Amino acid sequence: MTTPPVFIGTAGWTIPRAVADSFPRDGSGLERYAAVFNAVEVNSTFYRPHRASTYARWATLTPDHFRFAVKAPRAITHEARLVNGGDALLHFISQLDALRSKVGVLLIQLPPSLAFEPAVAEAFFAVVRRREPNLPIACEPRHASWFSPAVDKLLARFRIGRAAADPARHCLAGSPGGWGGLAYFRLHGSPRMYYSAYGEAYVRSLAHQLELSPAKATWCVFDNTTLGAAAADALALSRFVFQRR
Repeated sequence: MTTPPVFIGTAGWTIPRAVADSFPRDGSGLERYAAVFNAVEVNSTFYRPHRASTYARWATLTPDHFRFAVKAPRAITHEARLVNGGDALLHFISQLDALRSKVGVLLIQLPPSLAFEPAVAEAFFAVVRRREPNLPIACEPRHASWFSPAVDKLLARFRIGRAAADPARHCLAGSPGGWGGLAYFRLHGSPRMYYSAYGEAYVRSLAHQLELSPAKATWCVFDNTTLGAAAADALALSRFVFQRR
C-alpha cells in the first residue's frame, strides 16, 4: 500500500544563517532549499504577477518530486472579494503553465473581513472547477462564518480543503476541513504571528498528527519567517516525519 505523500516547507525559500549548514553550499537559493525540502509556498504571487520565464526557471531548478503551493492574487481574494473572480483566477492559473507539472496546491487565502456568502462562493468555485477539475485547492478563510457544516459541505462538493491555521481565529480553524482529500496546515507562528518559533514538543505532536492524516496529500507550511524560525521548525518536522517512513 502506497503511503500518502507529506509535503513540508516554508513560505518562500529563504535560508536563514542559523540553519545554513543544513543545506548545500552551492547553487541558487531555490536549488539549495529544494535539496532539503520537498515543497514551498509561493506568496509573491499574491502581490504581483510573474513572467513565464520565472516559472520556467523555478521548474528547472527543482527536482521532479518537488512541489509548489501557489497563492492566488489578492486582487481576486481581497479586492474583488471573490465576486466574479472565477475567470480572473483561471487567467492566473493559465500563467502557471511553465510550472504546472510542479504545482501541488493552489492556495486561496481570504481576508478576515470576508464573510461567507453562499452564492458568491459557489459561483466562484464552480467556474474554477469546470475548467480545473483536478487541481488541488486549499482555502484559508479567516471570518468565523466560514466555519460551519454547511460551508464544509460546499467545500467538499468542490473538492477544496479548508486549511488548518495557527493561530486559529475560530475553534474549528486549527484543524483541516472541507474536502478530506487534501490537508493543508499553515503555521504562522504562535503566540506572536510571523515571529515565534514552535519548539520541539509542538513539532513532535504535529508530526504525529500529519502521520495520522487520512488525506490523499498532506501539506505543512511554516510562515513564521520574520526571524527565521520557519526553516528550523520545518527541518525538525521533516526529521520527525520522514525518519519513520
